[in-house]
Parts: sequence; structure tokens; C-alpha cells
Amino acid sequence: MSPIFRPKNARRTLLAMALLSAFGSAQAQLAPAVESSVAAGIGLVSGDRQDRLLLDQYSGLRPGRNVFGIFGAEYYRRDDTKGTVVDFRASDLLTGNRELGLRWKKQGDWKFSAEYRELVRRDTLVPNSGLTDAGSSDPVVALPAGGPGTGDDIDLKVKRTQLGLGFSKVISSGLQLDASVQTEKKEGSRLWGTGFSCPSPNAPGCRTTTGAELGWAALMVPEPINANHSQAEARLSYSSGKLNLSGGYYGSFYRNDYGSLNPVVPDRLFNNVLGTPLPLSPGFQPILNQAVALPPDNQAHHLDLTGSYALAPATLLNFKLGYSRATQDQNFAAAGFAAAPAGVSDLGGKMTTGLAQVGFTSRPMARLSLSGNLRYEDRDDDTPLALYNIAGTDRYTNRRLPYKNVRGKLQAGYQFSTHYRGTLGASYESIDRGVFTPSSATAGITALRQETEEAGLKAELRRRMSENFSGALSLESSRRDGSNWLRDSSGLGVSDATDNAGPAFTNGIFMPTLADRKRDKLKLQADWQASEALTLQFIAEAGKDRFSSPSSYGLRDASMNSIGVDLSYAISDKWSLNGYVSRGRQQLNQARADAAIMAFDNTATTFGLGFTGKPTGKLEVGGMLSFINDKSEFAQSLDATANLGDAALLAATGGLPDIVFRQTTLKFFGKYTLDKQSAVRLEVGHQRSTWNDWAWSYNGTPFVYTDGTIVNRQPRQRVSFIGVSYIYRWQ
Repeated sequence: MSPIFRPKNARRTLLAMALLSAFGSAQAQLAPAVESSVAAGIGLVSGDRQDRLLLDQYSGLRPGRNVFGIFGAEYYRRDDTKGTVVDFRASDLLTGNRELGLRWKKQGDWKFSAEYRELVRRDTLVPNSGLTDAGSSDPVVALPAGGPGTGDDIDLKVKRTQLGLGFSKVISSGLQLDASVQTEKKEGSRLWGTGFSCPSPNAPGCRTTTGAELGWAALMVPEPINANHSQAEARLSYSSGKLNLSGGYYGSFYRNDYGSLNPVVPDRLFNNVLGTPLPLSPGFQPILNQAVALPPDNQAHHLDLTGSYALAPATLLNFKLGYSRATQDQNFAAAGFAAAPAGVSDLGGKMTTGLAQVGFTSRPMARLSLSGNLRYEDRDDDTPLALYNIAGTDRYTNRRLPYKNVRGKLQAGYQFSTHYRGTLGASYESIDRGVFTPSSATAGITALRQETEEAGLKAELRRRMSENFSGALSLESSRRDGSNWLRDSSGLGVSDATDNAGPAFTNGIFMPTLADRKRDKLKLQADWQASEALTLQFIAEAGKDRFSSPSSYGLRDASMNSIGVDLSYAISDKWSLNGYVSRGRQQLNQARADAAIMAFDNTATTFGLGFTGKPTGKLEVGGMLSFINDKSEFAQSLDATANLGDAALLAATGGLPDIVFRQTTLKFFGKYTLDKQSAVRLEVGHQRSTWNDWAWSYNGTPFVYTDGTIVNRQPRQRVSFIGVSYIYRWQ
């Protein structure tokens, strides 16, 4: 399938694939000393912005244009006398997804690489709004003059520009140095928003919504993006007989030009119930005009030492030691925040992590193999405490997040016969989240847990039934529990919960990641060489998680199952088929307060069938038909304690509607060789998509923000594509 029709594939566009198919196999063959090629052409794509919302997500094409150029090149030079190789590639040079890459090396001595990449991601949703200066750190919220839907469309996009350099040097027969640096610039804006609801203990002067004033708001204000992330890495590796050592450094540096978002909000907004603008309640406008924090500047440094030692011909020991330090000390005032705690100019965030790991692999007997590892991680949070949360008489500090993790695994494999091999493994993990910061507080959950432990077993049996058929069956099971639940005492720390059977707990909210859990999983694999021409691969999985906490609400269980088949069939020496079909299902069953029970059920079915052929010595053809059907269902019900109003509402509406995404893609390509140096390539495609999501629109009625913004997305999109390129090679 042509990657231009696969918006989730961020790097492989149709243009890049066309160029690679034209000359990407040059290195796979016995290349001459010098080989160069260039590909140029033109492409046409149908539809306007709404027709191409999905297609344009990662295509790199301008939404307002239906014609674009295709241009790419490659240069390859090998000098056997000097042992050097130079390889340069360029693709998509006339679109927003340009790629340039250089590899230059001398075998056994040194290697240099350089890369430049661009990637544009456009949002699949188009807001229509009265907002001005969208994408800046100071957007101005304004109501559309003609009401919701009469504003201007905002094309949200993020452009990534990446530059990377790498160098490797063999210092001696046992010593090698590798170093690299990479920097990425991100700029643009993405769909985002702010809001508030009155009354609130954090704003006692703010009143709720009435017929004369507004006390809540949901505003569409895009997140402005102008940030740079740089990474540097260096590694020195040493090898001498039985001993191998490698020491390395990794650094991460993030800088954001926008410290905060500062919207300018008017004194009246739309009431979505009445559909008319209302003045804001007293004290509400200053709340909506408050600065909103954006990702702050931060950096991290990591040092590690890894190694292995051959203790015996059949036994290898390995280890790893690591230390890292991450800091975040961006100045509050420089980021746009003036109301910091007294005497505090920045967070002063500091996190240090120590890591130690040891493992082994061994074959004590011809039929028996053993392996195991033990890993310990200790993360220490040294961030200073300050009173960041003040509401009336309640005063709370930030919370430190220490973390200790011990993880171990032991596995044994035994070859029973030429046909049977068994594997048995055991795993263990312990997490200690440290002592709760006494001066902090939690919200939205009933209780916490300091420690959790999980133990698991895995068994696998493989059988080679014949020269052409083999299969494997594996079973996994694990159990997680933990220490006593801890109740938050609102700024006075936590205490052991002694009334787990009381209403506060039986009707409480507990995090699924801390709850007791039973996990079981079954997996079946098979490979069948049905004939010399036909190969089939089969895989099926099923698993279930069961959660247990003191509450009768929350996540109760989750399950998944999937089945898939891949095939490859050689019709003849010139024609071949390949295809796949799969179906996967995920389910979540949960209950919440007010006697509501919800089951989330997602089912995804995919299908693909393609062919390649060579009708004549100069003509190559191929094509692919693919289909995906993704459906999310929200099955809702009520128990006997539900009130009559909830029951009547559910009976009248039927609950939340389904969300369905369907996409069919048909692609065909043909390449005709004119002579030894030139060829012409044609690529044709058609894509049809359907996507209904009630979060933004239901039965033709759009969701309306209180600033009058609506979000557009055409539920049915159809796009056709045709591209023609000319490829020329020379030596």
C-alpha cells in the first residue's frame, strides 16, 4: 500500500517509496565503482482540504494545491583500493517531507554520517473560530460575528526539522569510539484548549451559570509550539578475549521558546444551552485570562558502563551500571508566572537515578539452556518543597515522587527431541513508590499504595511437525498485589486505611495501576510451507486482566483477543501474490458512581491483498487492495439503585453511539524500462474513508465551544492520486 495513504506512517511517504522502488536496490547488488540516479516527475491529487484531512496528515503536500513535483536523487561510490564507500540519498525534495542522508566510511577504520529531515503533520480536524493570533502565546479570543461556524478556518500543523551527525572511529583492534549529535526543531500549533467551572474553592468569588451570566467555559486556544530538543551521545567500547566493556554518555537538552499560554478572553461568551452570548460572572474573566503553563526547559545527563565476560565456553555473564540526573529550573517570571511562592524563583526540579543490572546465559548441557537477569533501579526526587497550592485556609506543597524498582527473570529451555522444545520462565517485579510527601495532597482518588509486587510464570512448547510445518503454544500468568491502602489526610500525610469496608471505600475511586490484578494470556503461532510456492503464517492471542480493589466501582476487567494470517504465493517466476487478514478485539468493563455500568468494546478488522508481476522484460507492475474497519462500542446499563431520571434518559437515547472508522485503499503501479539508463514509473491510487465521532459532531450538530468555535471534519472523504516520474541512471 502506498504510504501516502497511510497517515499513521510518519516517514515513508508515497513519493519516498516511489524513489526507493526506482533505485533503492542499487546497494543490494554488486555495485559498480560509481553509480548515480535521479528521479523527477509530477503528481496530481484530487479533492480540497476537507476531502484530504486524513490524507494530508503526513503526506507533506500542501492542502490547497492539487499539483506537486517529484524529485529525488542518489549517488553511490565505492573505491576498493582505498576501502571507502560514499552513499548519498535525497527524496521528497519538492514536498514538506524532505530527506537528505550521507554515509561515508572507510571499512575497518572510520565512518561518518549526516542526516537532514523535515516532517509536517497537519491536524485531521479544522477549527472554525473567531480567534486571532492563533498559534501564538497570546491569542485573542473573539466571538464569531455571525455566531458559531461563521469564523475563519484555522489550519493547525506542526513542522519538525531534524539534523543529525555521527562519527565512528576504530582506535585499535579492541577499541572503538562512537559519537553522535542530533537536534530537532518543532514549530507550529496543535489543537488544545482551556476552561474552568464555577463555583470552586480556588475561586470563591466566581458564581455558577444562571440565566443572566456565565460561570463555566471551554475555550479552543491552540497550543503554540516553538521548541528545540537536542541529544548528544558518546560511547567507548573495548574488547579483549573474554571481556567486553562499553562506557557511554547520553545528554538530552529541551528548550521551549514559549513558557506559557496567555489567552485574552472577552467579558462575554456563548451559552451553549441558550445559544446567546452572556456576560461572565464576577471574577470569572481574570481566571480565564490566567497564564497556562507549557512544557518547561529541562535537561538530563546519563552515564553507563556495560560489559560481558565469558566465564566458560558455554556461560556468559553480563552487567550494566548507570547513573542519570535530570533537572528543571526554568525561571517562573521569565515563563510568564508572577505569583510564585515567596522566595521561590524556579521549581529547582532534580531527579537522580541509579541503575544496576546483572545477568547470565548458559548451556550446561547440550539440550539445556539457562538465562536470567536481575535489575535494580533507584530514583530519588530532590525537588525542593514550596507552597504552590493555596486555596482559602488549605495550603499544600508539591509532591516528591521517589521510585524503587526490582525486577528479576529466570528462564530455562530444553530440547526434548528433534521435534519438541520447551521453555519455562519465572518473573518478579517489586515497586516501592516511597514515603508520601506529608505536606502535599491528592485529588480525584480515594487512597494510594506505596508498594506493589507481581510474580509471573510463562511456559512455551514448540514443535516441528514436519519439514514444512512448525508451531508454538505459550501460556503466561501473573498475579499482582500490594501493601495496605493509604488514605490521604489533606496536607498531613497519609495513614493506613482501617475502614476498607466503609462506604467511603466501597464507593471510592482506586487507580487500576495500584489495584490487585490477575493476568492470564494464551498465544498460538504456526508456520506452514504448504508448497514450494505457498507460505502461510498464523498467530492467535487471547488474554484477560481481572482487577480487585476495596471499591465496587472502577475498572473490573479487561480482555483482548486477536487472530491473523499472512500469506505469500508465487504464481510463477514472474507473478506473485501476498496478503494478510487480521481481527482484534479489546474490551474494558467498568462501573462508576450513580449506578452506571459501561463496557468499552473496540474491534478492528484489517485485510490486504497485493500482487507484483513482470509481463514483459521491460514492464513491471504491482498493486494492493487494503481495508480497515475499526469500531468502538459503548455498552451502557444501570443497576437497581439507579434513579428514575437516569433510567429514562438511557432508555430514550440508548446511551453513547458507536464510533466507526472505515478505510479502503486501492493502489497500482507500473514501471517501464526505456533502456539501460532510463525508466518511467506510473503510480495510481484511490482512497475512501468514513469516520464518525460524536465527540465533535452528532447527527449534523457540531460541538460548540463557549467561544463559538466548532471543529470541522468531513465524515466521508474520497481522494484519488496519480504520479508519473522519469528515472535516469548513469555510471
